[in-house]
Amino acid sequence: MATGRLGAADVAATTNTTVYTCPAATYAVVAVNVCNRGAASSDIRVALATLDTPTLSEYIEYDVAVGPKNVIERTGVVLSAGQRIVIYSSLANISTVVVGIETAA
Repeated sequence: MATGRLGAADVAATTNTTVYTCPAATYAVVAVNVCNRGAASSDIRVALATLDTPTLSEYIEYDVAVGPKNVIERTGVVLSAGQRIVIYSSLANISTVVVGIETAA
């Protein structure tokens, strides 16, 4: 089972980006960090999704403004096997890193 950085992505503007998928027969406890490297505020969405395209009920953050050179973090997020962390951003220059631990279910 993996520990530490489980996924990372440079999120493209206006595109759902799957940053991490919890492996089969595993659960994971993670922290999700979203960093705005740009000079303008960006609205971001974070979903715990079954597929790469989240449904409205799967979002834990929706159009939250992340200011320039700022970060938001969600900790203690528990994923079951097959669940994904999916990030969407209104602008480019967004980095997302998922750190945590995977454990056999």
